[in-house]
Amino acid sequence: MNSKPNVLQQAENLIKPIAMPHVPDGTEVEAVVDQWVHAIATDSQFFCNQDLKSADDLKAEVINLLKAHELFIDRESFYEAVFGHLALKPSKDSGFKFIDLFAGIGGVRLGFQNNGGACVFSSEFDKHAQATYSNNHGEFPFGDITSINPTHIPEHDLLLAGFPCQPFSHAGLKLGIEDTRGTLFHNIARIIEEKQPKFAMLENVKGLVSHDKGHTLKVILKTLTDIGYSCNISKELIENGTAKQIQTEAKKMVMKSVDFGVPQNRQRIYIVLWKDGLIEKFEYPKALNVTTRVADILEEEPCEKLTISDRLWAGHQRRKTENKAKGKGFGYGLVTPESEYTNTISARYYKDGSEILLAQEGKNPRKISPREAARLQGFPEEFVFSASKTQAYKQFGNSVSVPVIHALACQVKKLME
Repeated sequence: MNSKPNVLQQAENLIKPIAMPHVPDGTEVEAVVDQWVHAIATDSQFFCNQDLKSADDLKAEVINLLKAHELFIDRESFYEAVFGHLALKPSKDSGFKFIDLFAGIGGVRLGFQNNGGACVFSSEFDKHAQATYSNNHGEFPFGDITSINPTHIPEHDLLLAGFPCQPFSHAGLKLGIEDTRGTLFHNIARIIEEKQPKFAMLENVKGLVSHDKGHTLKVILKTLTDIGYSCNISKELIENGTAKQIQTEAKKMVMKSVDFGVPQNRQRIYIVLWKDGLIEKFEYPKALNVTTRVADILEEEPCEKLTISDRLWAGHQRRKTENKAKGKGFGYGLVTPESEYTNTISARYYKDGSEILLAQEGKNPRKISPREAARLQGFPEEFVFSASKTQAYKQFGNSVSVPVIHALACQVKKLME
């Protein structure tokens, strides 16, 4: 656990009463307090209810209060107090600001933070993921995104969001953004419409391309292009093209983890958007053409408890035989250290480890450890995962491959300069 320095703890206790009126429903006061101290340290805008006080006036009030208690001398020393104890931190003078929605444990944040960006707002609903995020980034994320007023969110250059894949009504494509009401995508679209960032990047499962025969993807792209954004699929095609044509172009936005040095066959779609007229086209990063091996992520002395029981191993083998007979073909994924990559790790990995089992000589296969799961997603060694193995597996299974995000962030950063 990263314990906060005394000066930071004092500062947060001092400003908590001022923060209370600005806390949205479904969010802890700690989230607002953390956002404020980080905003002071990174020279960013405050999250606040503008009906109560402007963001600039509120920031000046808080800084003056901290000065009066000798807790703020200058931004440099305050930055050290806020971030000095963390292994993973933004640069003091960031090149761009971003927000991190459906943040999970901050895998997307890491890729952009490592490219000179500073996170100015984060949101995550799951309390276990919030705790892991806070422990690593020193920032407790805001909660229920549906209860957050977009006007209260700080200004930013880039919106980042990985979001659940939800179907839209087939009465859609007539009312624009209103078609998406009742889905979590609607909240992302409302924030983009209100805050007008230069860029946005939306991450989702590869299945989004074919979800509801392409209807879901079409509504998402139509909604975003209607509010003044472009992507690598032309507005003409989004408006008038067939689902199949749109799907063909969308497949070019799918990136594979194994192409970026991660020994995992994970595929995700990354929709990069920009304000109309800002650029002509986004150049997706090219595969690194590096050799990957499962051995690269393995611990030298894995825990014996990772070896699965005779009963579980027998069950996996039986299911594989049954599935094969039905033409399904999946029961478990067995790899060796020399394998090029594993199957995709999922949020259900903690249940039985079926998608990734490591062969062991003379005994049953074993599951990968939480640290190996972290490495399989490209998280740095300094990353502190949940003490609960169940939560650690869930969180890494729900996360992104950090090196893929890093490659995307490199390309976006060039456009920010």
